[in-house]
Amino acid sequence: MAILETLGIIAGNGVYPRLLADAARRAGVKRVVAAAFTNETDDRLVPMVDQVEWMRVGQLARLISYFRKAGVVNAIMAGQIAPQNLFDLRPDWKMLFLFARLKRRNAESIFAAIGDELATAGVTLLPATSFLEDSLAPAGLIAGRKLTHREEDDVSFGFEIAREVSRLDIGQTVIVRNGTVLAVEGFEGTNEAIKRGGALGGKNALVVKVAKPGQDMRFDVPVIGVATIEVAAEAHIRVIAVEAGRTLLLEKETVIARAKESGMSIVAR
Repeated sequence: MAILETLGIIAGNGVYPRLLADAARRAGVKRVVAAAFTNETDDRLVPMVDQVEWMRVGQLARLISYFRKAGVVNAIMAGQIAPQNLFDLRPDWKMLFLFARLKRRNAESIFAAIGDELATAGVTLLPATSFLEDSLAPAGLIAGRKLTHREEDDVSFGFEIAREVSRLDIGQTVIVRNGTVLAVEGFEGTNEAIKRGGALGGKNALVVKVAKPGQDMRFDVPVIGVATIEVAAEAHIRVIAVEAGRTLLLEKETVIARAKESGMSIVAR
């Protein structure tokens, strides 16, 4: 990728936007402009960027106007929006028109439509993995002990189920144990699904997280972070399996260390 003069970050919650801002700086990006969201974006991002404007989730016209004035022509979506805030959405006129055009309102359709609106305004959404390629999960055993034959079978089974569930646009994560599906991720998100699955499975359950078939790498890319490891440890999860090259391990070294401390294995296929 050619060195960018300016990068816009559409900053959701968590550490992801801060890691992206830091990685972009190290890659030579001269100016980082952030769109931050009330009750979502971590304010620790503020000193890491050159310019920031706070807005409510759903203020699409304001986002576009802000990026235009700031001279942003390339942007990245980084971080999630809490599900409960999507139900408390107060869309502006542009977002209302966008919703009116959508037959289905899910993450993929909404983000794709937002991407189209940004493109019309001259802003290109870059892949969400941009500048963070070193954080993509490599194939093989990433942390912990080698899996048992039973666990390998459960991982294969979990991938089969997770891919079908993601194809139906329900979720991207399943929790399995001994050939049984314990929990399927819905609107509540990965961590809550892990808690449910762990409560049902006792110990030694597995988490499998996949990308969607034909995943649009501009948004909703599978992510495993420190919080995921901590939730999985509390749920007594023994294995987390992800797709190699399509899953971001945020704060990768810390994720690996925490997994090892918890007696948990991470594997990528």
